[in-house]
Formats: sequence, structure tokens, C-alpha cells
Amino acid sequence: MDRAHQPLIHRPLTGDRPLPPALPRRVGGRGGGLVGGRWGRRLGLVGLAVVPTAVLAVFFVLPVAGMVQRGFWPAGVFDPGAVLEVLGWPRTGRVVWFTAWTSLTATAVALAGGLPAAYVLYRLRFPGRGAIRAALLVPFVLPTVVVGIAIRQLLRPGGPLGFLDLDGTPAAIVAGLAFFNVAVVIRTVGTAWEGLDRRPADAAAALGATPWRVWWTVTVPALRPAVVSAASVVFLFCATGFGVVLTLGGVRYSSVETEIYLLTTGAITGSPELSAAAALSLVQLASVVALLGVAARLRRQPDPTVRRVPAAPARPRARDLPVLAATVVVLVAVAAPVAGLVLSSFRGVGGGWSLASYRGLAGTGADGVGEGLLRVPVTEALANSLRIAVDATWMAVLLGTLVAVVVTRRVRSRAGRRLRAAFDGLFMLPLGVSAVTLGFGFLITLDAPPLDLRSSPLLVPIAQALVALPLVVRVLVPVLGGIDDRQRQAAASLGAGLWRSVLTVEAPVLWRPLLAAAGFAFAVSLGEFGATSFLVRPETPTLPVVIFRLIGTPDPANYGVAMAASVLLAGVTAAVILVVERLRVPGVGAL
Repeated sequence: MDRAHQPLIHRPLTGDRPLPPALPRRVGGRGGGLVGGRWGRRLGLVGLAVVPTAVLAVFFVLPVAGMVQRGFWPAGVFDPGAVLEVLGWPRTGRVVWFTAWTSLTATAVALAGGLPAAYVLYRLRFPGRGAIRAALLVPFVLPTVVVGIAIRQLLRPGGPLGFLDLDGTPAAIVAGLAFFNVAVVIRTVGTAWEGLDRRPADAAAALGATPWRVWWTVTVPALRPAVVSAASVVFLFCATGFGVVLTLGGVRYSSVETEIYLLTTGAITGSPELSAAAALSLVQLASVVALLGVAARLRRQPDPTVRRVPAAPARPRARDLPVLAATVVVLVAVAAPVAGLVLSSFRGVGGGWSLASYRGLAGTGADGVGEGLLRVPVTEALANSLRIAVDATWMAVLLGTLVAVVVTRRVRSRAGRRLRAAFDGLFMLPLGVSAVTLGFGFLITLDAPPLDLRSSPLLVPIAQALVALPLVVRVLVPVLGGIDDRQRQAAASLGAGLWRSVLTVEAPVLWRPLLAAAGFAFAVSLGEFGATSFLVRPETPTLPVVIFRLIGTPDPANYGVAMAASVLLAGVTAAVILVVERLRVPGVGAL
């Protein structure tokens, strides 16, 4: 054989020494080689997982466990009988049943309105579509207290819909929960609908299938996971809609979460009933774990190696008139409570138009005896809310980014995939565990050295960050999961470690989703009420706490100031979400 045509592996090097058949694998060094690199990346992932896991253990597992412990060990002695007795109370059964049927009904209403709107806003093309999408997202991030007040303004006697006599009824609660969650259906299903591959439907049509048959046999099965996933999330949000139920139902109608609040504060019996609250916390936790398990099974990550060809949005046609009409109804139903809230804020005590409520934002309200109801002006409460929300946002974004990086790394073994899924689900638990349980757990577990944080200014931001953390993770995971893993492998083969790979592969596509996640975390933190109501100090209240206190007094002037404060809080929240919407982040669709 001619020397020039000899295989490269057998060509002699300097000194006529042949090249070895294969280079030995390195076990160390920068880049890690094949063996060292694999173990280096594994250790790096473990290191990334340690920080959020430790935070969750200290500031979520410990407080929730402390709350449950107070119920099972009421006098320092294990006594499960007290908890079991609570589960047999007639009131407990009524509370659980009320939570179940109102959540199911509100979920059905949200699906009935959200599915047609998802089709119109993501499959049809018309002017102003983006603005309408953003407007329909605002109710989801409004503080639940504001949502309750907005619905109540429509239904109260003398309100635009007062003739329906629905104020203080379960129907009002269902309406508030559906109003709060219809955006979840629109965004989740709409994003999935927008990204459907058009080729299966085209093939079915080419084989002679009618449009109705194509819809039923191709489109519906493709959308089913998104619809069921959206329904599961909406049910979860409805079951934990603390502020909505407390504002619209008061003490007469209680969900599991509001019942926990009433029991821990002693509003029912005059003294705290921790055994009863612990029992309901366990019921809620079990339900949340089951729902998260269902959602995890139904959640599908797109395969980046499969090229999809989504259909371009079409112009509305005559056959789209029913879904267009349904979308208009949804728009009116969403806009009416917000418009009623704004108009009420400009109504004076005598019924005329006035700016007195907005001028009252600089005051401290009235308690009926000539003194201020609040220790600080309402405007200062807004400043407190903004400052706390900033701290909660950077905490939630930092922890959420670490979690998202860990759960989106490719794992080859089945055990590794199960561990990754469990890790992901663990950080979804704050989404459904009562914020009231979390807040009260903070008080009873973080009150002694070395974790005496009762006087720490970071206590409230930490609680709010945990509430916002699941949303941050859900925004970032689809984006990171959509990155082709071959890019990471190429970076690793060139000697890049875990951090270098993150900076060179993930960072260029992650900055916009990070801004969107920060916006959502800020909005959620700004309106958080459940945990904050336990933890915030009277001299540094947040705006949702102030609003709830103002509407709890019979003074009409205080109620007007609460309306103005609600408009102010809703305006700030809406502005943040409009900025997020302009980022057009794909992962935001999967709320």
C-alpha cells in the first residue's frame, strides 16, 4: 500500500513510533476529560441543588412541619386523636366539600371561557391581538384581595349588578375564582395551540377528512395534555384562593385555606385551634401532592430534535363568529370588575365624583374615635410593598434559576430521571400549600436561636419569595428545556465546565426569560397577603394588608381609600405585566 494511502492511525510519527489506537481517558484536569468531566458536571449539579434545597428545607419544610407538629403534639405529647377528631367535625366536612365544589365549578367556568379565547387569540390574526393578550393576563397577577374587592363592587347592593342579589353568596366566590384564573387557561392552551404541527391536520384533510373530523381526531388529542394540565393548575389556584374567598365569603363561607386562617387566629372559637388547622393543612398538602403528580405526568417537554411546522394565524371567517362572541364575553367579564373598581375609587361619601379617596392615601384612615386606623399612611405602605417585593424578587429568581438549571440537565438513568422529577415537584409544593400555614409556621419555628428571625427585615421577603418561586421555575424550565443538549455536549467536549457551559450556552437565550420571571415574581410578591398578614409588623405594613384592614371597618371614607389603594396596587401590577408581555418569552405561556 502506498504510504500516502495508509490509514491515519498507522502512520508513523517522529521516530517511526505508531500512534496508539486510542487516547487514554483523562480523569482530571480542566475540562475534566470523559470521566472527570462527567463526575465534575455531576458534582456541579449537586452543588447547584444544595443551595435551593437548603433554603426550602429551612424556610418551607421546617415551618410547615412545625405547624403540623403543633397539631399532633399539642402539649408536647403525641396525640393524633385530636387531629382525627377534627377531621370528623361536621364543619370540617362542609369546608372540604365547599372547597371542592367551588373549585371544580370555577375551573369549569374558566375552561368554558378560556378555550374559545385561546383559539381566537392564538390561532386568528387581527389588530390589537397582543394588547388583548396582555390585558387578559392582568387578573391572574392581581392581588387576591383586590380581585375580591373588584368582584364585590359589581355585586354589592347599589352596584351595577346588585339587582342579582349575589353579594356574599357562593356564586360570587365562584365568579371571583374564575375571573382570577381564566388567564391560566388562555395562556397555557393558547401557547400549545399556537405551536401545534400543522402537518398531521393537513394529512388528514388530504385523505378526505372533514374539518370537524380533523378537529376531533387530530387537534383535540394534541391539545388534551395542555387542557388537562391547565385544568389541574386552575383547580389548585382556586382551592388556594385565600384573598378571594376571605373577601367575598367572610366567615360564613370558608375554603380550606381561609378555615386554616380563621382557626390559627382564633376567629371562630376565640382562641387558636392548632390541631384543627394542622388537620386541614395535611388534607391540603395531600391534595396538592396528588395534583402535582398528575400535572407532572401530563406535562410534556418539546423534543428539540423534532422540527415542527406550526400553521400561521388565519384571518377570522364566518365560522369563527361563535368563538369571537365568546371571547367578547370573556373580555367584558374581565374588564367589568376592573372598571367598576376604578369608578368606585372616584365616588365620594355623598355619592358624587370626588378625589377625596385618593387624597386619603396620604393619611392613616379613621378608627371611629378620631384617631388613625393605621400607624403609617397608605402611600408608605405602598413603598414598603415595593421594597419587600424587590428583595423577594431577587431571591425567587436566584433560587428559581438554580432549580431550573438542575431539572433541565439531561439524565440517562431511570433513577436519575425520577430523582430529577422529584426535585422539580418538591419546589412546586409552595404553590399549593397554604400561605397561611407557611406564615404561621414561620412564627412558631423561627423564633429561637440559631434561627430567631422574628425581627429580621428579610422574613417577609423570604416568605414571599417562596410563594413566587414555583412560578419562576415554570417560566424558566421550558426555555432551558428547549435548548438542544448537543450544544452543551459540544461545550463540554471543548473543555467547558458546568458554569462555563451555562454562561456560553444558556445565558444568551435566558436573559429575556429571566426578566419575565422577575416581573412575575415582583407582581406576585407585591400582592401576597396570606403569609404576609402573619409576618408583617404594624409599623411596616404592606399595601394588601392595609387594604384588607380598611375594608374591615364600617367607615365609608375608609372604604373609599381602600378602593383607591386597590386601583393603585392594580395599576402598578398591570404595568409590570405589560412590560413582561412585551418581552414575548415563549416559556411564559406555560403559567
